[in-house]
Amino acid sequence: MNRPTHRDSPETELADTSTPAETRPQNPKPVLRPADPRFSCGPVKKYPGWSWDALADAPLSRTHRAGAPVARIKEAIERTHALLELPEGYKVAMLPGSDTGAMEAAMWSLLGQRGADVFSWDVFGNRWTLDARDELKLKDLRVFQEPAGTLPDISQYDPKRDAIFTLNGTAAGVWIPDFDWIDADREGLTLCDATSAAFAVEIDWSKIDVLTFSWQKCMGGEAQHGMLVMSPRAIERLDSYRPDWPIPGLLQLHTKGKANMAVYEGSTLNTPSLMAVEDYLAALKWASRIGGLPELIRRREENFAALDEWVSQADWVAYLCENPAHRSPVSVTLKYTDPDVIASGEDAQWDLTKRISSLLERENAALDITMHRASVPGIRIWCGPTVERDDLAALGPWLDWAYREALDAG
Repeated sequence: MNRPTHRDSPETELADTSTPAETRPQNPKPVLRPADPRFSCGPVKKYPGWSWDALADAPLSRTHRAGAPVARIKEAIERTHALLELPEGYKVAMLPGSDTGAMEAAMWSLLGQRGADVFSWDVFGNRWTLDARDELKLKDLRVFQEPAGTLPDISQYDPKRDAIFTLNGTAAGVWIPDFDWIDADREGLTLCDATSAAFAVEIDWSKIDVLTFSWQKCMGGEAQHGMLVMSPRAIERLDSYRPDWPIPGLLQLHTKGKANMAVYEGSTLNTPSLMAVEDYLAALKWASRIGGLPELIRRREENFAALDEWVSQADWVAYLCENPAHRSPVSVTLKYTDPDVIASGEDAQWDLTKRISSLLERENAALDITMHRASVPGIRIWCGPTVERDDLAALGPWLDWAYREALDAG
């Protein structure tokens, strides 16, 4: 099997079509194969041109409190601030535990002063619902929850209350397309999980008080580190309020009763991986070289357009999200539409998905496209900025081939 490679301008590879006509299979393989088959929704493909050389200058085997490591962490914070085009006064911190750790740190440290609303429809949005309801046991809590594929009624948002929401549901294929529903002069805070949206979509920072993401999504970085963006209003909440419940050290954004401002200057709550920090820095530098945030968004738009062209013609799958306005253009989730497949039940559909994935992995045409285990059976494909448009354009016919082969084998 050919192994995936990183290329600045990947060329589409040719599949083996040398089977004699008299023995040609019922489902011939496509001619073109994606040059890089990595379409996982997290961790995602590295940026084009990545190599181990990008990590050569990492200050390994050093304490993270030493001068050079702190300088690397501060650079990552400053480059994040610049690339996201954050307003003056917004702060960035590096936290443990990926996006989950960053989001839970915000929830544990900020919530409880006023009523809160949770809008959830995805695996991790449901996680925030559990945190608010069952762990923090918020006394004044409203939950707006829908199954995967449907956006909750965000018009129920109350500007006097805190709001917790996911900007792009990675496992559900549903996103919130704009920020018009949030009041600019709100009294409550908005806490946004943007792990699969940051660096891929436009964000109206005037509507955001807290935003979290992980390196492993749109920037193709390594897992286990999360980023926290805080508005001046969120910092003021930390200075004036501390919840009654105990806050674990890894989620603690206070120190001596005030906001811990050191975390926005390169200090960390525990020991980070300096190799992973260096990898994130390399991705940030790549993004700056190619044109910054506008170019990242343009690449994502082209990627989605390439995949959407195939989906619109496919006769066996459709978008899990039926409302085009709420359909994620970053993490695309597809459900089966064949009546016989639907009638076979979810267990059979999961088996079909596994067979499709196995066939594509064997051919090195697509890796890790199975839907999230906590979602519904189907296919999930990443269209973020580190993926190449040509690879997504070549993917569609391989999905068709694998589906026919999997049905025949079943």
